[in-house]
Amino acid sequence: MRKEIYITDYSCVTPLGFDVSSNWNALLEGKSGVALHKIIENQDPFYASMVDSEKLNEEFNKNFDNQNFTRLEKMFLLSLKLLVEKHQISDETAFILSTTKGNISLLKNQETLPEGIFLSSLAQKIADFFGFKTKPIVVSNACVSGVMAIAVAKNMIQAGKYKDAFVIAGDEISEFVISGFNSFQAIGTEICKPYDKNRDGINIGEATAAVYITSEFKQNEKFSFKILGDSAINDANHISGPSRTGDGLFASIKNAMIEAKIPTGKIDFISAHGTATIYNDEMEAIAFNRMELQNIPLNSMKGYYGHCLGASGLLESIISMESALNNTLIPSKNFEETGTSQPLNIIKENQPAEIKYILKTASGFGGCNAAIVLEKC
Repeated sequence: MRKEIYITDYSCVTPLGFDVSSNWNALLEGKSGVALHKIIENQDPFYASMVDSEKLNEEFNKNFDNQNFTRLEKMFLLSLKLLVEKHQISDETAFILSTTKGNISLLKNQETLPEGIFLSSLAQKIADFFGFKTKPIVVSNACVSGVMAIAVAKNMIQAGKYKDAFVIAGDEISEFVISGFNSFQAIGTEICKPYDKNRDGINIGEATAAVYITSEFKQNEKFSFKILGDSAINDANHISGPSRTGDGLFASIKNAMIEAKIPTGKIDFISAHGTATIYNDEMEAIAFNRMELQNIPLNSMKGYYGHCLGASGLLESIISMESALNNTLIPSKNFEETGTSQPLNIIKENQPAEIKYILKTASGFGGCNAAIVLEKC
């Protein structure tokens, strides 16, 4: 019999707050971190969700003496500190870092590769600071990285490689990231509107998030969520465009549901990817309908946080668990009129709900897709 794996703690740093409770209260009030920002000198301001650097430094200085860290590393340290203080690190504790670009901004105006630019060295720097004893694991698979990092932790603990794991995910807005999305003509000119008829593209965001995952269920934990199933499938459709028939996401959800051993009708809530691009939202609608999930309440967090790349899947998983703990569904911000060919049950306002089973999905460049099923214990 396979071990049961639980998420029993989490934290985050976002434009809406530097802890989960601040974020949850902001979401209840409908607040969004998305605003106009001038990020590239020779370009006009555009909509994005950015952590206030002054507030970040102020909070960091309250908690840490060492200043030899990049802006992104400071966000990582603040997210992880709350968990490390409450859960012991042992020789059998995994440290998993999820990110797409890490410290890519260090490359600007550099003739040589600076220290910390490689994802492995970034992970090692964070691990060394907190005293992790095992070699860090890096998960960097485009925008499914955050969801996949949960799955990697679960599967490695079940395989007996580790007893528990700290999973951390994060990305920051940089000129490199913006230029990349601009090259795909994916950046929206307005505040993003996932699944809406008038959506016109992505708002980039930044955040860090962290979760503690363990095989040991302790009665004194404030909460726990069992990771029932997971799956990641690549549809190999296109370097940036998702499968028009939703094959990869459909297969990911199907496999995760089979492992979870629950029917689709038992799912109470879907935390979807919802980037507000024409092709992604349409693909998701097709995949959800193929799985007969079109009537399940669904939202996207991108209208609040923007697309946080490697952090998005982990951050949105945390918010979905908060929804379950507070028995409240958060609306998919900025949605007004259906813009997909197949129906979805988009949440339009805060509403009470009993949430036991959660489906979290993610999709990304290169045809990657991932899904996990969580159960509130």
